[in-house]
Amino acid sequence: MSMIIAGHFQLLEDIEQARRALLDAGFAGERISGFYLSQPGQHDQTPIGGDHIQSPGAKETPLGVVEGASAGAVIGAVAGAATIPFTGPLGPVVGGLVGAHVGSLFSFSKMKEAGEREKGGEAPAEIRHAGMLVAVAFDDSGMEARAVDVLRGLGATQIERARGNIVDGDWADFEPCSTPDIIR
Repeated sequence: MSMIIAGHFQLLEDIEQARRALLDAGFAGERISGFYLSQPGQHDQTPIGGDHIQSPGAKETPLGVVEGASAGAVIGAVAGAATIPFTGPLGPVVGGLVGAHVGSLFSFSKMKEAGEREKGGEAPAEIRHAGMLVAVAFDDSGMEARAVDVLRGLGATQIERARGNIVDGDWADFEPCSTPDIIR
């Protein structure tokens, strides 16, 4: 595995300019990779698409649905029972069903805001933002400062350090959902 320095850009033209600048700085062309990085959550990492089977922040939602539906069903059935003289035996049933549905909507109160922690959880990790990414691999640790300077000089944002393999211009073991080691 080699050391990799990567920088984020907004435009495809920025990637071509960075590739030329890295070549001029002495980096091997087959060890430079440029590609588009999708939005978080859209990396198609699971069989059904997306990055996770269950959305981060939704761990408590099933419990909220059960709590809300149960409470709503009881309240609805009691309210429906009061209407038996008018609705007959269907009153408690319909009241219970309507109450369960309305109560299940209580689960929305269990939803997290973007970036909010789970109860007892860790702070949200730094994520990679969507956009163009250019990465360069090298084995000589003395080249790191040169790579950072080139990317910084071209206006790269969120410059990160990683370990991996870039072969023939393809970052073969890139993991879009991993936590980046941000340098700048």
